Amino acid sequence: MPESDDAPRGRGDRSPRRRPRNAPPAEPGGVATGFGGSGRDAPLYGALDLGTNNCRLLIARPMRDGFRVVDSFSRIVRLGEGLSQSGRLESAAMDRAYDALAACAERVVRKGLDSHRLTAVATQACRQAENGEAFIERVRLGTGLRLRIIDPAEEARLSVRGCLNLFDPRAEAVLVIDVGGGSTELSWLKKVGREMETVGWMSAPIGVVTLAERHPEPAGSGVDWYEAMVADVEAALAAGGFADPEITRLFAAGRGHIVGTSGAITSLAGIHLNLRRYQRDRIDGLWMTRGQCDAATARLQALGPIGRAAEACIGPDRADLVLAGAAILEAVQRAWPCDRVRVADRGLREGLLLDAMRGDRKPSRRRRSHRRGQGSGRDQAAGGD
Repeated sequence: MPESDDAPRGRGDRSPRRRPRNAPPAEPGGVATGFGGSGRDAPLYGALDLGTNNCRLLIARPMRDGFRVVDSFSRIVRLGEGLSQSGRLESAAMDRAYDALAACAERVVRKGLDSHRLTAVATQACRQAENGEAFIERVRLGTGLRLRIIDPAEEARLSVRGCLNLFDPRAEAVLVIDVGGGSTELSWLKKVGREMETVGWMSAPIGVVTLAERHPEPAGSGVDWYEAMVADVEAALAAGGFADPEITRLFAAGRGHIVGTSGAITSLAGIHLNLRRYQRDRIDGLWMTRGQCDAATARLQALGPIGRAAEACIGPDRADLVLAGAAILEAVQRAWPCDRVRVADRGLREGLLLDAMRGDRKPSRRRRSHRRGQGSGRDQAAGGD
């Protein structure tokens, strides 16, 4: 997708609470913020994610049922370009990322966001690169942004946190896959009582950028080329060694589903819907069957690089990466067969926001009264998370 400067609004963001007809919906998350019912007086929070392929920012205001996005930014920077060969971030890649981060810093200042309420993280490219820490320091000195390199475990946890409201409440198992530019995080969850609990996770050191660089697209028919990418991912998944007979049984019985979060998967959804422009309200939360995923992938292969670049939901910056993302999803579906995939235009940034808001929330007056034994049953219901 091309660079985005608009705050996302989508049907997947809806809440059961009523709002004015023309008010933008809040992101879900079940966060009782303690900042007041309307959220108008609540402070702004920000989440910045510097990945191997993208630089993305969300600025939001907490609401009783989650948060409302007031500004967003996304730019493809390809920070990890050439990293798999050299082990270092290249100068041109760092310059692209720095420019995007400087734009984010300007938005933070323009919105009056308190720096203490901005959580900024970097993922696989900066984890892997010899000069990753040096680049983080350059960003701090030049823009004032303090990026923290997070490990794969935290990245996987945050992606799950950001996607919780997309889980089918009837499902007994869920596999969340976060397809990045340099790595793919997978988290397996199983229903225990009424809650979903993570029972295993892994980080495969392969993403759309690394996979595309390993397997340059040939001219003409690319069936063997595509299968080679799938096989590469299958080997990485097998090396991860996760096995859970109970989750395997639940998926085989159709009682589990996949949640896929990444630009490649949302692009696949856009192709499936034949969208003339990217529409988050139609993509975030969309259910796709295995057959629909396969059909969209076949269409992408038939389009070729030029045709993919002309698609509004892909664009020239992602034309050589979207099939690598489809290959990653294909490998996961072969390893964990199920017929339902829910597409997520959310993930790590949303998880960062929800974590920060939950950490800062203050008990509401009703909840404090309840703890002193003065609250009614109605107060107790209103004050719960």
